[in-house]
Amino acid sequence: MLEYKQHKLSIIIPAYNEDKTIRRIIERVNRVDLGLDKEIIAVDDGSKDKTSEILDQIATAGKVDLKIFKHDKNQGKGAALNTGFKQASGDIIIIQDADLEYDPADYRSLIQPILDDKADIVYGSRFTGDKPHRVLYFWHYAGNKLIALISNIFSNLNLTDVETGYKAFRKEVIAGMKLKEKRFGFENEFTIKAARRKWRFYEVGISYAGRTYAEGKKLIAWRAGLRAAWCVVKYNIFS
Repeated sequence: MLEYKQHKLSIIIPAYNEDKTIRRIIERVNRVDLGLDKEIIAVDDGSKDKTSEILDQIATAGKVDLKIFKHDKNQGKGAALNTGFKQASGDIIIIQDADLEYDPADYRSLIQPILDDKADIVYGSRFTGDKPHRVLYFWHYAGNKLIALISNIFSNLNLTDVETGYKAFRKEVIAGMKLKEKRFGFENEFTIKAARRKWRFYEVGISYAGRTYAEGKKLIAWRAGLRAAWCVVKYNIFS
């Protein structure tokens, strides 16, 4: 346990129009007890629903140590994460989506390779391991695997899930990294730039409770997949 107490965890939650889930995910994150200090940083990316109002209610209630930052207009997940990174005071950072697809109970698995000094970056894979996964859209799966393949070709890694919403890493990984992608291209830019800097990657299996579109899953156009592939090439060759 002394090993844990030497560290502080910063959980960054980017949120855009997540008023149906934001309260529950923050409650889940707050309940996680890893025996180390943690801070929760929520970034409202210009939501048009009640996400901002709910965040204010949670902070005012005082039951959660929550830091809130807001964008006047929607800028994208990458931009929201960048805002959160700049405010993080922990030496280990976890990215937590604002929906309920990823379970904070997996935090221990995510950070253990870092605590053991075996890894600098840990990806939580939806496609490996023995934890439960909701079975959903084939073409989403196929698209994710294709992007992972393209990314691995350029990075010389063997990741199974580049687009995962669960990434944990030492703060120094991003300290000298100039991240430019404001939207979902962040995932690919981060992977390529971190791989080029020879940081140590690990991957662990996580549970995944994917949502349907009717349940609030955001529709990501095919253009986003092309953008992701382009980001892999762009930041490997032209960066």
